Amino acid sequence: MKKLVIALTALAAFTGSAMAADMAPRYAKAPMPMPVAPSWTGFYIFGGAGGGLWAADQHIQTTVGALPLTVDQRQGGSGWFGTVGAGYDWQVNSGWVAGIFADGQFGSLKGTIQDPIAGWTASEKLQDAWAAGVRVGYLVAPNVLSYVNGGYSGSHFSGTSLYSTISGAPVGDHTNSFNRNGWFIGGGVENNLTIAGLINAPGWFLKTEYRSAFYNSKAVNELVDGTNAFVGRDIKFNTWNQTISTSLVYRFNWSGPVVAKY
Repeated sequence: MKKLVIALTALAAFTGSAMAADMAPRYAKAPMPMPVAPSWTGFYIFGGAGGGLWAADQHIQTTVGALPLTVDQRQGGSGWFGTVGAGYDWQVNSGWVAGIFADGQFGSLKGTIQDPIAGWTASEKLQDAWAAGVRVGYLVAPNVLSYVNGGYSGSHFSGTSLYSTISGAPVGDHTNSFNRNGWFIGGGVENNLTIAGLINAPGWFLKTEYRSAFYNSKAVNELVDGTNAFVGRDIKFNTWNQTISTSLVYRFNWSGPVVAKY
């Protein structure tokens, strides 16, 4: 009996060793997963909201001959807007990203313009603006981009009725709406919304951006209601627009950071 127990024990030990030797290579074949580096190359869209203000250096001049009648005065306004846009980025190397984009802003940045000679005032609104440009950014982290941008911009200001600065009554004159073009410069930060252990949002980003736009001057005609006859004075209008916005961004082919699949 003792010999049988010894023989069975030896056989079990030999079989276990053989099985372990046979199974070991299969488990040794799979390497440890490695993180895949993110890529910023690809298309994206975004939408958001923000606030801004505009300032206008203006003076009154004659309609014919553009003879200045007053010194420059600074008028302006402020308000809120929504924004939508799209773009394409190229990740140049491990640290730098470059891209192109276009966007529009829609809202009401409301302020005032004045004709101090006649004692008239009016409410003027920057109703919408658009921009197309380029941006260059540096990756402060694999999923965080700090960037500057610049390019071409356009804006649309509303028409308005003129009122007495004393009584507040309409004076029977108005200005028409007008468009102005110019250029802009700005910058911001864009970061992926995935937070390890809390939020998994591949492709979704949050972008916060400041922008400063400079538009060329416009001689805004003062016109008589009904006939559109020239009053004889124009408001020379030269604007500077500043905005700050936060947008939700979606990148269609965001590829990181993820764990490699085997």
